[in-house]
Amino acid sequence: MAKCWETRGCDEEMLSRCPHNIPGERCPADCHFAACHRPTHHVSMDPALVFRVDLDREHCMKDICQFCEFFLTNGPVIEELAEAEKEFEARKS
Repeated sequence: MAKCWETRGCDEEMLSRCPHNIPGERCPADCHFAACHRPTHHVSMDPALVFRVDLDREHCMKDICQFCEFFLTNGPVIEELAEAEKEFEARKS
């Protein structure tokens, strides 16, 4: 099953004529169909989440996901960066 950040907000017919449907590019946040109406969508105001360095942002198909608390806490991580972050935190304490 696809995760919400891996799908665009439009159907196949709309996708075929969408000017934003450029391979490798995300749906812009101002696109009406990129809006997220899921109950899990909450825009995060937490800088620690918004600026996570270990989060693999290449997996989200919509710009709006990059500020969503659900994606920021549940999205895929880049394993090497996650390990480096854990080591850094261990050294601090």
